Amino acid sequence: MSKYLIVMIGPTAIGKTALSIKIANYFNTEILSADSRQFYKEMFIGTAVPSPEELHNAQHHFIQHISIHDKYTVGDFEKDAIECLKTIFIKHNVAVMVGGSGLYIDAVTKGLDSFPEIDPKVRLELNIELEQKGLSALANKLKTLDPQAYDIIEIDNPHRVIRALEVTIGSSQPYSDFLNNPKPKRNFEIIKIGLTAERPIIYNRINERVDQMMNSGLLNEAKLLLPHKHLNALNTVGYKELFAYLEGETDLEFAISEIKKNTRRFAKRQLTWFRKDDSIEWFDYKTDTNIILEFIKSKINE
Repeated sequence: MSKYLIVMIGPTAIGKTALSIKIANYFNTEILSADSRQFYKEMFIGTAVPSPEELHNAQHHFIQHISIHDKYTVGDFEKDAIECLKTIFIKHNVAVMVGGSGLYIDAVTKGLDSFPEIDPKVRLELNIELEQKGLSALANKLKTLDPQAYDIIEIDNPHRVIRALEVTIGSSQPYSDFLNNPKPKRNFEIIKIGLTAERPIIYNRINERVDQMMNSGLLNEAKLLLPHKHLNALNTVGYKELFAYLEGETDLEFAISEIKKNTRRFAKRQLTWFRKDDSIEWFDYKTDTNIILEFIKSKINE
């Protein structure tokens, strides 16, 4: 019998976690997280890690499994996730993967793109430029050199921006040109389910989630992580804004509004990434779970 990976996709705060658990329970199987922010054991509130009850309701993989001090690339995740799926498929015909990190989902479902070797000096120079001029200067450079890459990568992630720029500059060819090469064929079938809503609803859910995070102790979590703010894992929405507040650069009200604004921008980029994938079957976030399950079963029985 064929093996199936059901992939739950959608913008942040849309309800992917709850639905993925229902689907995993229906098929009596396990869940792989493809949310790169949830990999780190030191980060809990700001990354919306599933609650202890949710983790108890279904077996999860790649939730808080590494440290912010560890080097862990999308290539590492691809290799680990494929090995994890091999183990799951010994016991089950279906597995579930859920997350909003498009690059990490594509790594598992499509395989990674291959890039040419780049002179390390290019990255060194870009890192110096990052320190001297800031991320916005590098992002604008990428927008000029490769607007297609600018539209699809996490533009507030310095690692992603520098990677796109170093390939573009070092190869004299746009980073985005390397994203359409043939990929390895997976030995399992893939069913992609997307959850969405009208943009005002998505934005309102994001604002409410940020308020919930603050009420749950996100500021205290940021205080504990402040000594490590230089780490790439912590240069992310929800933490960097509070670091600025804790260092006296802004007031708390402004920091919270920046978290909401930057999270809304992140959701917009997520949707831009996912909308390019015609294989995703989209459902409104309020759709009854049974309707989505019927769709999945119809794809399995084709």
